[in-house]
Amino acid sequence: MKRLAVTVTAVSLLALGACSKKAPEQLPPPPAAPVQTAAPVAAAPQAPGMAPGSQGHFRQAMSGRDVIYFDTDQYNVDAEDAAALRQQAQYLLQYPNARARLEGHADERGTREYNLALGERRANAAKNYLIGLGIPATRLTTISYGKERPDALGSNESSWARNRRAVTVVVE
Repeated sequence: MKRLAVTVTAVSLLALGACSKKAPEQLPPPPAAPVQTAAPVAAAPQAPGMAPGSQGHFRQAMSGRDVIYFDTDQYNVDAEDAAALRQQAQYLLQYPNARARLEGHADERGTREYNLALGERRANAAKNYLIGLGIPATRLTTISYGKERPDALGSNESSWARNRRAVTVVVE
């Protein structure tokens, strides 16, 4: 009887340990195609006080491509996201003193912990893609906001789609 109790306890502990959620150890593979540095990003018209390599200059040069979007519960970089990340990499290669923070976000569905982990995977997927394009890892940081900083308010598919994103921010 005592042996049975010990066996049941051991099996229960193993089962509970197997249920814990952890972030994946392996992230998406880096991109296959290298950045073509022959054609630099066209210089954005410079507004007063907007220094090249600054966040404002970056946003203006990216024309909305400083944000990439993901499908529900996904963190893979698709072809459209890859094009935006290539444009970001070209900008960062053009301004070697610029550093970037990749912010991961999720929609309102799911627990806080799940969405923070998903936001982290999204930010890391974008970071790893940029590293694969030649941006030094020392110039990139990540943060996850989960569902805490929505871009769109609302409980519908269009709002959720706008909130499932990774945003690249140039930090000075």
